[in-house]
Amino acid sequence: MRPHRIFYPVSSILNLASCILHTASCILHPAMTGHSAITPMSVLLPISIGTGLSLIGDASLYAVLPTHVGDAGITLAGVGIILSANRFIRLLLNGPAGMAYDRFPRRPLFIAALFVGACSTAIYALGSGFWSLLSGRLLWGLSWAGIWVGGNAMIVDISENRNRGRWVGLYNICFFLGTSSGSVLGGLLTDRLGYHAALGAGAGLTFAGAVVVWILLPETSRLRQERILADSHGETPSSQVKHCQRQIGSAFFLMGVNRFSVAGVLMPTFGLFLLENLGGSFEISGIQLGVASATGLGLGLTYLISMISAPAMGWLSDRCKSRWQAVAWGLLPGAAGFMLLSMGHPATILLALLLTSFAAGSNQGLSIAIVGDLCAEGVRGRTMGFLFTVGDLASAVGPLLAYALAPVIGLKYIYVGVASLLAAMMALAWYRARNSPPGVATTPA
Repeated sequence: MRPHRIFYPVSSILNLASCILHTASCILHPAMTGHSAITPMSVLLPISIGTGLSLIGDASLYAVLPTHVGDAGITLAGVGIILSANRFIRLLLNGPAGMAYDRFPRRPLFIAALFVGACSTAIYALGSGFWSLLSGRLLWGLSWAGIWVGGNAMIVDISENRNRGRWVGLYNICFFLGTSSGSVLGGLLTDRLGYHAALGAGAGLTFAGAVVVWILLPETSRLRQERILADSHGETPSSQVKHCQRQIGSAFFLMGVNRFSVAGVLMPTFGLFLLENLGGSFEISGIQLGVASATGLGLGLTYLISMISAPAMGWLSDRCKSRWQAVAWGLLPGAAGFMLLSMGHPATILLALLLTSFAAGSNQGLSIAIVGDLCAEGVRGRTMGFLFTVGDLASAVGPLLAYALAPVIGLKYIYVGVASLLAAMMALAWYRARNSPPGVATTPA
C-alpha cells in the first residue's frame, strides 16, 4: 500500500476536526481571532496543563500493567506488545501530524488530540482483555502524536535561538510531571482501589485538561507566518546547510538513544527489576510497600528529577558556546546510572534512579531545542514529527527487546548495554561541540 493512501484519510479527519474546533474556539475565546497579543506564558501554561494531565493514564499503565496482568485480562507475554503498540502506530502518525500542524492552525488540532486521549484512557478503565487494551493503546498513539508534535511546535513558535533551551525545558516539566504523577497515583490507587478505578481517575483528569486548553490557549500560527516572511529575505551558505543537516541527524540520534534507554528499557522493566531484587513487597522505615507502589514511587522520583534537569540544562545550553556541550554533560550521569542499576544492589537503586532521570530530562529537551534552532520555519512541524518518530521507534523496540533478552541474559547485562550506548552518544556530542563552526544556530545567539 502506498504511504499517501494511509496518510490521506488521517489528514482529512484532522482537517475536519481543525475546522470545527477552530470555529467553536473563536466563540468561546475571542483571543483566537488573531487580534490579541500572544505572550510566551499564555501559550506555555495551557499546553503544559493539557499535556501533563493527558499523560497520567499512560504513566499509570506503565507502572501497574506488568504486575497486574490478571486484572487487565492479558498474559505477561502480551505486556511488551501492549506497552509498545502506541509507539508503533505513531511511526505512521507523527509525520502526518507534523504536516497538518505546518498547514493548518495549531490550536484546534491540539485540542482534538487531547479529547481523543481522554477516550483512550477511558478504554483502559472500562475494558479488559488483549484487544480492548490494544485498541486503547492505538487510540492513545493517535492522541499523543497530535499532543506532543503540536505542543513542541507551539513552543518553537514562541521562542528564539537565544532562549529556546529554557522554553523547551519549561514545557518538558509538564511531560515529566504528568508521567511522575501518573506513576505515583497509578501505583498507589491500584494498590488501594484496584486496577480499573485507578485508570478511570486518569481518564477524568485528561478530559479536564482538554477543557482547560479549549478555554485558554491562543493560536500561534501568526507568529510562525511572520518568521517565514522574515526568513525568505535571506540565504544560507550551502556549507552551513550541510553542517546543519549533520547536526539535525545527530539530534535525531540523541532522541532515539534517550527514548530507548529510559522509555524503552527502564520504565517497562523497572517493576520486574524490583521484583527480582527486592521481592513482591518490602519495608522502608517501617512502611510496607507492594511492588506496584514501589515501582510507581520509583518512576515518579525519576521524573521529578527530570523536571529539574530539563529546564536547568536548557538554560545552560542557551549560555554555552554550543548546545552539544550541555548534551555531553547531560549524558554522563545517564551512563553512570545504568551501570549502578546493573549491580542489582538495593543500596545503589536510589542513586541510579537520580542519575538516569537527570540524563533523561536533559537529553529530551536539548534534542528538541537543537532541531528547533536548525530547521526552517515552514517545516518545523513535520521535522518535529520525524524527530519524535525516531524516538517512538526506539522506545517501541525497547520493551520488546528487553523482555525478549531478559530471560536469556538478565536485566543486568541489558542495563550494561544501555550504559555503553549512552557513553557512545556522549562521545558524539563532544565531537559536535568541538566542530560547530561560527554562525550555526546551535551556538545560541
